[in-house]
Amino acid sequence: MNKWIRKSAVVLISILTFGLITPTQLINSVNAEKPTERDTIEAAPLSRFEQQTSLYENSEADKERFIEELLKQAEEQSYQKFGTRIKPVIENEFREIILPNIEKALHETAAQFPTEDLLNLTITESPGKGQSEKIFNIKNSGTNSDILRFHVRRDNPPQAGHWFNFHYHTYHDGFQSHHELGSIYWDKNTPPKWMS
Repeated sequence: MNKWIRKSAVVLISILTFGLITPTQLINSVNAEKPTERDTIEAAPLSRFEQQTSLYENSEADKERFIEELLKQAEEQSYQKFGTRIKPVIENEFREIILPNIEKALHETAAQFPTEDLLNLTITESPGKGQSEKIFNIKNSGTNSDILRFHVRRDNPPQAGHWFNFHYHTYHDGFQSHHELGSIYWDKNTPPKWMS
């Protein structure tokens, strides 16, 4: 009779939680009250290698969460820069073409820093207005120096209309080289000013 009640509870909880709690999790939590010989063997302290591996995995997870947060802020800053007149026109292409390249640049930068140093990296909150190229910068708040500068330049090649060229600069070469992120076509007509 006890097994029948337990199985019914598993089925009922699985249905009520829409699969968020799996039967295995439920059974493990019910059986947690009675430690077995296997449980005591598995509860042995982690070896030094296992502890280091665990720390490394947590470090990588922290790094990923940090990059996700920076990317989210970068997207928000970009949309703020575009303003209400440019954003609706280029938003989809920006998400498909430019944003993945920004993410790649953030991953490359994050790989250069230990996880604990990443906590010092912050994103600026003031995109440039008017004709300014600045979208946002990533700086080291500990040293108050820029690490990356993300820009968008307005290009107007002859007979080709207006384009937005997205690129970034790094501190490695004193922000001289352009690292391309991609370009988005605007129109034959001159685009409005940023943040308008």
